[in-house]
Amino acid sequence: MKLVRGAWKLLVGIKDALVLLFMLFFFGALFAVLSAKPNPAAVKDGALVLDMAGTIVEQPARVDPLAAIGGGDAPKEMRLRDIVRALDAAKDDDRVKAVVLDLDMFMGGYPAAITQVGEAIRRVRDAKKPVLAYATGYSDSAYLLAANASEVWVHPMGGILFSGPGGSRLYYKGLIDKLGVTAHVYKVGKFKSAVEPYIRSDQSPEAREANQALYGAIFDQWKQAVKTARPKARIDPMLMTPDAVVTAAKGDFTKANLELGMVDKVGDRLAFGKRVAELAGVDDGKPAGSYRAIKYANWLQAHPLPTGGDAIGVITVAGEIVDGKGAGDQAGGDAIAEQLLKGLAKKKLKALVVRVDSPGGSALASERIRQAILQAKAQGLPVVTSMGSLAASGGYWVSTPGDIIFAEPNTITGSIGIFGLLPTFEKTLAKIGVSADGVQTTPLTGQPDIYSGTNQVFDTVLQAGIEDGYRRFTGLVAQSRKMTPQRVDEIGQGRVWIGGTARQLGLVDRFGNLDDAIAEAAKRAKLDPKNVHAVYLEKEPGFFETLIANWASSGDDEEEAMPESRGDLYARIAAERRAVFAQALGDARRLAAGTSMQARCLECAAFGPIAAPSKADVRLMDLVLAKLAW
Repeated sequence: MKLVRGAWKLLVGIKDALVLLFMLFFFGALFAVLSAKPNPAAVKDGALVLDMAGTIVEQPARVDPLAAIGGGDAPKEMRLRDIVRALDAAKDDDRVKAVVLDLDMFMGGYPAAITQVGEAIRRVRDAKKPVLAYATGYSDSAYLLAANASEVWVHPMGGILFSGPGGSRLYYKGLIDKLGVTAHVYKVGKFKSAVEPYIRSDQSPEAREANQALYGAIFDQWKQAVKTARPKARIDPMLMTPDAVVTAAKGDFTKANLELGMVDKVGDRLAFGKRVAELAGVDDGKPAGSYRAIKYANWLQAHPLPTGGDAIGVITVAGEIVDGKGAGDQAGGDAIAEQLLKGLAKKKLKALVVRVDSPGGSALASERIRQAILQAKAQGLPVVTSMGSLAASGGYWVSTPGDIIFAEPNTITGSIGIFGLLPTFEKTLAKIGVSADGVQTTPLTGQPDIYSGTNQVFDTVLQAGIEDGYRRFTGLVAQSRKMTPQRVDEIGQGRVWIGGTARQLGLVDRFGNLDDAIAEAAKRAKLDPKNVHAVYLEKEPGFFETLIANWASSGDDEEEAMPESRGDLYARIAAERRAVFAQALGDARRLAAGTSMQARCLECAAFGPIAAPSKADVRLMDLVLAKLAW
């Protein structure tokens, strides 16, 4: 019995120790998370630091608490309207002695978003407030931001090389044929090139024509924006003859950049930090190169969104449109519709703005969102559509209910077309001596049969459904834009347009940003635009999710000298190419797994940020590379 009692006491002691350790861990973590919460009272005189390590997006993906705790590798996403709000507040606040743009790990954004942030940076500079940009190597989008700064710094071992929009896409026809996979494609629109990788080994003439026009327009706008922001920068030689420029500088990128007026200073982070300290003040007790800094999170918290006046609802459709609730950075049709309907019922809205930043996706989910928007019109509310960087295919579908459509000159829109894709594996099975047989009671029994392939009846039925979906799509556009279906068909066909051309074609009414759309919605509701505020109809994060988000971002915007450069020019270029490869494989995986009629613009991704690939895409990339090496 003594042995049993001793063992029992030992077990109880172990249990009590584990409970104590758990409680210590829990309260320690809780204290750390609460300590990381943004503190507007901490804002003092100094330099506002914008660490742009990540991508600029319309709406950041929802935080996965478990991934954050487990050290998830998702890149940081910065909300466009938050960055603009922070910069506009900084230009008139005497506490901000300078603005620092850390672009070393900037991963880009769509052209319209980059342009809008660049204009906000320019407003700070025009207010006679110093803006200093720093990077080891600048990408095209990073340089457009930096060009609007007062001083552009580059690391001595870095430099600037421009690539321009475009590049290669993967085409899988040869691989599909070798594997024996049959890709059944159902589509309408000669420019609907999203399915071309499965049925061709190269780009179709129609897709090439459309992409050349689109890429050229985007590139021309980028060049004009850089030259306007930084007239002394002679970028044409670096764009057209970079080999001659770099060779003449004996391989010294920074020397070439200086001679062309593209940068102002060459120096490491220590030198840069000392320069900022001259403007913002030295942070006593910190290492050399430190300066008085204002954390971005604290600054945003000190400048919240206005809440006075009447409420204008803003529903955001950002990311790929999918059926159901969606996850991460997806726009779930059911989730968005529910948020909108709840807002219409409870928020006492005077008007609605539909903010779209999406390449499209499921036609069914797009229609679900459109029907919810129509409920606002049924209640007598004015509806204004505001296109962000991207409103293509299904993104245009959900834009059609707007009484007026705003876009940016470099918004990517159009892609009015529909497709479906189904793989079958009868030839693959035949390669290994496997066949399939059975009994059918109707022509559609067992269809689509992934073992034996589809039959003519099934193919005819699905193609007819796709064509009906296209007629619905063009009919919606015709009704919304006061056009004939024939005219919509002419400018549709799955072709992607830039905002300027879309306005000429009548797909867009005016140029303007989200604020312009909110002001227009107020006017249509017979309200003073100066006496309204935006109510963003989105699911509020829970308490635990908020704590984890604060904890995950607690390392940002350190109030000491910025860390040493994170990779030279070659490292940045290599990382971008790996990300492009993984992104292409991810697109292929997502399309092949599609389960519904798609109104999606795959080619639109070429203009977006080079985001870090997901773990699944990395595994897929490693597998492909391993096979190629073997």
